[in-house]
Amino acid sequence: MDGAALNFPFVLAWAAPFFVLSVAAEWLLVSRKKIAGKYEKKDAFASMAMGLGNLISGLLFGAIGLSALFFVWQFRVFDLGYSLPVILLTIIVQDFLYYWKHRISHEVRWFWSAHIVHHSSEHYNLTTALRQPWHSEFTGYVLLTSPLVLLGFHPLLIVFIASINLVYQFWIHTEAIDKMPSWFECIMNTPSHHRVHHGTHPLYLDSNYAGMFIIWDKMFGTFVAEQSDIENTYGVVKPIETFNPIKIAFSEWVAIFREIFAPKLSFTQRLGYMFGRPGYSHDGSRQTSVQIKQNYYAQQKSGDAI
Repeated sequence: MDGAALNFPFVLAWAAPFFVLSVAAEWLLVSRKKIAGKYEKKDAFASMAMGLGNLISGLLFGAIGLSALFFVWQFRVFDLGYSLPVILLTIIVQDFLYYWKHRISHEVRWFWSAHIVHHSSEHYNLTTALRQPWHSEFTGYVLLTSPLVLLGFHPLLIVFIASINLVYQFWIHTEAIDKMPSWFECIMNTPSHHRVHHGTHPLYLDSNYAGMFIIWDKMFGTFVAEQSDIENTYGVVKPIETFNPIKIAFSEWVAIFREIFAPKLSFTQRLGYMFGRPGYSHDGSRQTSVQIKQNYYAQQKSGDAI
């Protein structure tokens, strides 16, 4: 392991006091009706508990994912080093990869089993940013980073930049900010764009996967602008209806294993419950987000025809 790579700061540790102070400030200002937003005590504390659990699980099991990336590092095509141009390039390519990883985590239930934690709150405030999974290391999600490692971006550099990306996304989890300047909204991910991503309205599903740069969604057809005539609700299509951190962390994982081992299913159906889209059902008893959107557009078209 190169000595230069060890000098990257632990970004999240430095950011933690800022997170706490920002949550306290937003919560106070929302309670005094100085800014837009809503806090529900049980929900907020559940989100913060999820954030603490994520930090602990990262300390306990983070070496699993990092070891996997260092294994891949042996087969790299290049070694790009740690120069300033490479660091700046890493910010861009890591965010590009984040877009696809994030999108996959919405389209493959196995990865969704961890990511659903972040979407499970029915409120949208800074504590929502802290609501993070506890078992990502065991889903193999980190292996989706392998292409960057093979191209010569050092694993520790990627982890450092990914931490910066995560810190950036903290501030966009708020209703207190309506719109940023138009040039900023055009290029960067903002509270307005990310509120859409967390929304449950059919128009908002499967959209705005960006981490820092919203341009990826615009390039790949997943951008949806926030609509002033839509009263947004947050969470997941089927609410989890619990503030218990353990249930929040593992309920989807438990559901997956219960369904794949249900009797009288074919092998293909069992695979569908694990690796199909969230909402997959072999008997049509549930709908995926794609089906929900299709039905919504069909109803809209039918209404226009009338």
